[in-house]
Amino acid sequence: MKKQIVHMVWSISIILFVLGCSNQTFQSEEPVVKGISTDHQEEVESDPIIPEPEPEKEIVTTATIAAVGDILIHSTLFKDAFDGETYDFTPMFEPVKDMLQHSDITFANQETMIGGPELGFSGYPSFNSPFEVGDALLDAGVDIVSLANNHTLDRGEKAIVNAINHWNSIGMTYTGAYESFEDKEEIRTIEANDITFSFLAYTYGTNGIPIPDGKEYLVNVIEIETMIEEIKEAKEQSDVVVLSLHFGDEYQPYPNDMQKLIVTEAANAGATIIFGHHPHVLQPMEWIETEDGEKAYVVYSLGNFLAGQEGVEREIGGIARLEVVKTVLGEETTIELTDPRFIPTYASKQNWRNYRIYPLEEVQDSLLYDAAGHYEKTIEHMKQWMPELQFHFN
Repeated sequence: MKKQIVHMVWSISIILFVLGCSNQTFQSEEPVVKGISTDHQEEVESDPIIPEPEPEKEIVTTATIAAVGDILIHSTLFKDAFDGETYDFTPMFEPVKDMLQHSDITFANQETMIGGPELGFSGYPSFNSPFEVGDALLDAGVDIVSLANNHTLDRGEKAIVNAINHWNSIGMTYTGAYESFEDKEEIRTIEANDITFSFLAYTYGTNGIPIPDGKEYLVNVIEIETMIEEIKEAKEQSDVVVLSLHFGDEYQPYPNDMQKLIVTEAANAGATIIFGHHPHVLQPMEWIETEDGEKAYVVYSLGNFLAGQEGVEREIGGIARLEVVKTVLGEETTIELTDPRFIPTYASKQNWRNYRIYPLEEVQDSLLYDAAGHYEKTIEHMKQWMPELQFHFN
């Protein structure tokens, strides 16, 4: 009996022990409730922080481009440059050298081929000039020359090839005449301050001298459809298309209807800046509004910059300058033309020697009678279609 009681007590003890342990386990395990910590303090949940996108940054860059007119080397000029052994044209440009170097890019119309001594030097009507003309332009600050004009073929293919070889040797960019189709297909570009300029040049003709069959690359002739195609191609490779056009009537102070038609077609095709040559006198500049609402710039003729012609209108030329502003915002790029300027120049000589190009404003009556009057007349002539035109470089 005692054993049974003991056994019963032992069994009850075991049962009570087990129940006690189970009760402790249940009490210690609290239900997990989302958002409530085990110490009964509320957890704070917040949405992930998404940074605001930064506004696109506008990038603005500016470059200036300048141009001068005809470099027309008559025999009096290369005779003046000859010192008995070599030809030195650099003194002729010295008075305007600082102005030519003032811009990021400077363009010139090299109207006579620098075919060198191999062909013999000659002036009007069939020109061939010394290589040293190119050296002087480089020294003065010119960056690119046009070779497309009515005198390109004066002394044939050999003069063109010789000239191109020299331009290449001194690192001067040229356009408008080429040594091969491959050379022609390479559109000339120059970059300044992150703005890419492309350059094309064309002439109305070659004084009746035929271009050799199969060598059409020797000179670009104005053919509207071809020119438009090449302008569009150049536009794809650059921000600004600069076009040199050798056209118009000689010695006429205003552009003819054909000049205006060609300029309009070129601007609508994408030419941004147009420099005109050939009349040997100054013709005004103006803005051209294109079909797509853009603005193009044209100076119909920059006249002679350095030549051996007589008559004050053919001795007065100038340096045209324009500011190009490029604005990039995201994937959108815009080009704006601003601050047009023009410095009238005078190519003086004494007894067909001592040629020098001076800013016309600085010329005294001892060099040019009524120099101040000619300066004022030139200003009025050039700004009549562009009243905001300025006549000093900053």
